[in-house]
Amino acid sequence: MKTIGIDIGGTQLRAAVIDENYNIIETYKTKNDRTVTCEENMDKLISFILSKKEEFKGIGIGCPGPLNLKNGSVIDPPNLIGWDGFEIVKYVREKTGMRVELNNDANCAGLAEALLGKGKGYESVCFMGLSTGLGGAYVYQGKLVNGAHGNAAEWWNMMVNDDPYGHKNANPGSLNEQSAGSGLQAAAERAYGRSMEPKELFELYYKNDEKAVRIIERGVNALARGIANVTCVIDPDVIIVGGSIAIYHPLYMKMAIERSKQYLLAPESLHVEPALFGDDAGLVGAALLLAD
Repeated sequence: MKTIGIDIGGTQLRAAVIDENYNIIETYKTKNDRTVTCEENMDKLISFILSKKEEFKGIGIGCPGPLNLKNGSVIDPPNLIGWDGFEIVKYVREKTGMRVELNNDANCAGLAEALLGKGKGYESVCFMGLSTGLGGAYVYQGKLVNGAHGNAAEWWNMMVNDDPYGHKNANPGSLNEQSAGSGLQAAAERAYGRSMEPKELFELYYKNDEKAVRIIERGVNALARGIANVTCVIDPDVIIVGGSIAIYHPLYMKMAIERSKQYLLAPESLHVEPALFGDDAGLVGAALLLAD
């Protein structure tokens, strides 16, 4: 039976019809509109689902954390504005009448990569998703490790330096604030005194702009420390890296991976692979939440 996968992002919402072999058959995407409520944003995805005149196994949802997995609600994600406290599982279940499962969006992406992607065949798989925010997942023996309170593998809030910048509930000096798109953007806007997207920052970096080089280098070093810290804690077989920044700016990740080796006890053991599924990992992983 087919499944619906939903991927909630800070800028974009996506839903997909996924078959029994976890192939994506059809997708729908829409802007995450900050001028309307989270319910109104979800209604756009729900309308797409209800337009499909067939029976589904259920709906899997990947959403930025932190989440309360026990009651199916969003807590206060740093890169998801206006969704705090939203009981997303209850809302979608009541609107569709279907079984609904929820997990962290990075956990969903990591689950897809561990079971069907570059982590297939490994016992211990770490996932890092680097885009607007930095998400993480840990899959051991084919199972997501959620932790006692659903906060395992939240690499984004790991403190990697003493920088004072922090937004919403992210720790100052955390990996998200130093190395993810939102952190790079904030650093760029402080340095240049104007609005600047990460894409422009990287363009300036490739032109050897002094300010851009300094910002990217700081992000690289923070990410290198994060990779090393994760390795110290769980020593995975493989670290799989995905997300828009990792995909579109591979040099950034390559530099961080190489620099992380100076912090490792056994640098030769570091095994990093690019994600197989790209932007679709979260959708496929969300569908896997309903696997029996």
